[in-house]
Amino acid sequence: MTEEHSTSVDAPRRAPIPTRERLIFALDVANAAAARTLVERLAGAVQFYKLGLELLMSGEYFQLLEWLAGRGKKIFVDLKFFDIPATVAAAVRQLSHRGVSFTTVHGNQAIMEAAAAAKGDVRVLAVTVLTSLDRGDLDDLGFRCDVEQLVLSRARRALEAGCDGVVASALEAPRLRAALSERLLVVTPGVRPVDNRPTDDQKRVVSVPQAFAAGADYIVIGRPIRDAPDPQAAAEAIQAQIAAALV
Repeated sequence: MTEEHSTSVDAPRRAPIPTRERLIFALDVANAAAARTLVERLAGAVQFYKLGLELLMSGEYFQLLEWLAGRGKKIFVDLKFFDIPATVAAAVRQLSHRGVSFTTVHGNQAIMEAAAAAKGDVRVLAVTVLTSLDRGDLDDLGFRCDVEQLVLSRARRALEAGCDGVVASALEAPRLRAALSERLLVVTPGVRPVDNRPTDDQKRVVSVPQAFAAGADYIVIGRPIRDAPDPQAAAEAIQAQIAAALV
């Protein structure tokens, strides 16, 4: 057994993920009223919602969170916590017992350890490399290593720190699956049901079938659903792609 595979020894099997919960919709709208309207318009097409910084700044974040939880929806609090470990731990602890499934922290070792120790019933995902960044962006930030190497290093450290998974592009997912335990959840943004547009700020993108073939557990999609003429139909079309990809 090589060191690269050592984290998978005696790893417990994860419970199966319901197929229709594998689509996480990024609820990136300006306020809770717009969010509720969109959730109701989507009806049963989406079960899992990601709440990010835009809604946080509306001042209605936790009211919306409680509204979603009261309707049996799964919730991903995506605020990418990055602060001193004690502060991150305190913030993560506030999410426990609120019906939150996932939250995100940046991949600093002490931050990940603090978040994992305080997570309660929330699963902590470490951010590896944002899918809005490409090789040129990483060069500008001073990272001289290969993108896959950076993602794998951060994912390995996240698992060792007690995190439940990572946010990573499906472009790196095969290597994560080969090297790390099946316990590691892989949540993949930057997924597009059609070819990427030149104006899109997501640079490292894949299609829905490519994401699941690569080993993603969940995909995060926002604008292709939100901005569609019929958001419910767009979400159902993606659900059909997911179901076909998992056969």
